[in-house]
Amino acid sequence: MYWISKTFHLLNRFRRRLLILFAVLGPGIITMVADNDAGGISTYAVTGSKYGFSLLWIFFILVPMAYYIQEMTVRLGAVTKRGHAEVIFEGFGPFWGWFSLVDLAIVNWLTLVTEYIGMMAAMSLFGVSPWITFLGVTAILFVVVITGRYWTFEKLTLFFCAFNLVYIPAAFWAMETPSAPGWGLVAKGLLVPTLTGGLTGDMLFIILANIGTTITPWQIFFQQSAVVDKGLDLHDIKFGKIDTFVGSLVTCTVAAFIIIATGAAFYYHRPPITIEDAKQTAEALVPLLPHGQGDLARKLFAIGLFDAGFLGALCISLSTSWAVGEVFGWAHSLNKSVRDAPWFYVVYLAMLLSSGAVVLIPGAPLITITMFVQIVAVTLLPACLFFLILILNSPEFMGDRVNTRWQNIANVSIAIFMTIMSTLFALSTLFPQWFGTTQ
Repeated sequence: MYWISKTFHLLNRFRRRLLILFAVLGPGIITMVADNDAGGISTYAVTGSKYGFSLLWIFFILVPMAYYIQEMTVRLGAVTKRGHAEVIFEGFGPFWGWFSLVDLAIVNWLTLVTEYIGMMAAMSLFGVSPWITFLGVTAILFVVVITGRYWTFEKLTLFFCAFNLVYIPAAFWAMETPSAPGWGLVAKGLLVPTLTGGLTGDMLFIILANIGTTITPWQIFFQQSAVVDKGLDLHDIKFGKIDTFVGSLVTCTVAAFIIIATGAAFYYHRPPITIEDAKQTAEALVPLLPHGQGDLARKLFAIGLFDAGFLGALCISLSTSWAVGEVFGWAHSLNKSVRDAPWFYVVYLAMLLSSGAVVLIPGAPLITITMFVQIVAVTLLPACLFFLILILNSPEFMGDRVNTRWQNIANVSIAIFMTIMSTLFALSTLFPQWFGTTQ
């Protein structure tokens, strides 16, 4: 009887913890999956088409990098009950507070342009005009956030996150093309770090673009604000960490499958096929696969690209609205109605309308914008990381939840690595001859 009673006790305890985990899940998964945005899909597609499977190993680095960075925002939000912009103003003063806010707003606005590029490109594959996409998507994005409840927003957003998985079957189909080299080379790309052609300026650009689309400043602001808006507390931190790790793993897994799909279909094709964005990827897959699979793969890529842009636009706009509301002292919560928090929703809508309108300008260099936005994000990331690390080591803010020695080693190493990579990229741009490339 003792063992039966103990077993029931353990099962009930496990069930309670599982229910708490499911209740806490959301901010981490949404933050990470939304970072596989339209610009990210194009970046991964270009990576696979130019370098095949040789850079898959980078995701073994990106998963822990993404986790360690975002895990800090979970603790900071749960402990302080304040958003990241507000904490920076309080911890570092108005100068650095405004510096961080302006940087965030500029990078977020540029990134939103890429989200609309992706959504319009995706819908064009179904014959929908850019104007209809712009107006329709903006209206839907606004409706999603005006329900007056964070929980409603989170459930809807998690539903859209599931569509990010459509790239996995596309990769398996691409591996069935006559030119595909087999899964053995995929394993080699994952386990054996290589730099095809050496550390050239082009290689640095691609590596930084992949890092920049997986780890971005807006994620830090968004997840911390989401943790606060959801009302997570100290006892939820360990479950928030699980949520963040799952999100990191899912987003990097999907990114790897996109590279596998484009590498198998285009890099190993003879002759190789050059890809510049996700829309071209969807169109180029059709003749390479059997008729039914090719058309379905094109549709899956289009759906995935639209969904990626939609999630990115939703979360990036919100991260800006939350940050601006925190700084100006406006009501800034998804639990508030439009009447109760008008400026929060005005900023959100203004970001969407202004960025989407840029894509409608004839002749705008959309592909260049898509790739360089990732680089701008990664060059600004080290400053965000050092601010975050300093705050997480402050007992005034964190109490006994400050970083451990190991967390400091991991996070400082990430910040130093990002600084070195950004510096190398700057040098490769100023002195391309040093890296065996020419401007």
